[in-house]
Amino acid sequence: MKIKKQNHFQAEVSTSSLNDIMFFLLLFFLIISTVTNPNVIKVLLPKSKSGQTLNKQNITLSVTENKKYYINQREVPFSQLEPELIKACQGISEPTIVLHLPKNLTVQDLVDVMQIGAKHKLKMVLATSTK
Repeated sequence: MKIKKQNHFQAEVSTSSLNDIMFFLLLFFLIISTVTNPNVIKVLLPKSKSGQTLNKQNITLSVTENKKYYINQREVPFSQLEPELIKACQGISEPTIVLHLPKNLTVQDLVDVMQIGAKHKLKMVLATSTK
């Protein structure tokens, strides 16, 4: 009597871990796509824990609580602010205007100054203090 072995090998693919792998790949690509978004706008807020330094030639524009405007420690009336800023930026390649505004001024005061920079395509940065 001849006894046959019943060890037939059948190839199987275990797909139980495939769901986990697909989930992690999906999560990875979602996170990467939001990090590399070129439309992200960096905003400097009035208070920050760390500061950002600029190595370019800077022009400081300070506004006091009484709405007196100073360009590089020289007082300028608001009506003459635009031509004085243009005059201060002449001769400087890629000028950066650093705005020093007290935190109790309104947003409209900031927008009034930034409109001048936007009109003449000047780079403006809001100075912050560390906590």
